[in-house]
Amino acid sequence: MSALNVELFGPVDGPPVLALHGLTGHGKRWTDLAEALPNARIVAPDLLGHGFSRWTPPWSIEAQVLALCEVVDEHIDGPMVVVAHSYGGALAMHLSKLIGERIRSFVLLDPAIGLDPQMMADVATDTMAHHDYPDEAAARGGKLSESWAELDPGILDREIAEHLINVGDRVNWRIHPGMVVATWSELARPFALPPNGIPVYVVQAMRVQPPYFTAEFRAALAEQQGDLLTVIEEDCGHMVPFARPELTAELVANALARN
Repeated sequence: MSALNVELFGPVDGPPVLALHGLTGHGKRWTDLAEALPNARIVAPDLLGHGFSRWTPPWSIEAQVLALCEVVDEHIDGPMVVVAHSYGGALAMHLSKLIGERIRSFVLLDPAIGLDPQMMADVATDTMAHHDYPDEAAARGGKLSESWAELDPGILDREIAEHLINVGDRVNWRIHPGMVVATWSELARPFALPPNGIPVYVVQAMRVQPPYFTAEFRAALAEQQGDLLTVIEEDCGHMVPFARPELTAELVANALARN
């Protein structure tokens, strides 16, 4: 049995899409994409330490990728499109090192990979100091202080209903806080590139400064993938799947249609 809880959308025989959420997310975040692409088979796991998946370590990129390989073996036949947000983009790149022959294209939504070590150290320190909240209102305020403020308020309502839990006399998202701290370290690792010959679509959230989609990663992708790389710069915050749902669905549909 897989270590990961998996949310499944669409017909069993639909063209497969592996959907990877970002840090602190969960598989149900891809519900809107599934509604926009009802003929696709969307396989959306909760990553290790997230949601209803296993919470025990290790929480390394290697552990996440091995768990994702099990999900692919169990739920996906044939070549798949990988759509990935934020930390999911880093995992998608490392996953391609193991099963690149099973991936037909990537859709990377403001991928976070190869980030500045000092910035990650600072974020990890802040996480340790503020990893939970006294109540729902404070948790809501935390999201609104980030890029969630530009989204439809109903999206945050749904996130709270699905993902916020009681932890003693406080509340937190359905995640292991130790995993979050460990993952900030993983994001400081050097970036990995996909195999040659696989189309890559990237949406960069231009309001994220310093960018998660770094100039170094972009240049390396462009040099290797050439005309197979498409970069779309969007005037939005980091939560691209919610901020640009139509664009996300369009890119995944294009990736599925591409030979």
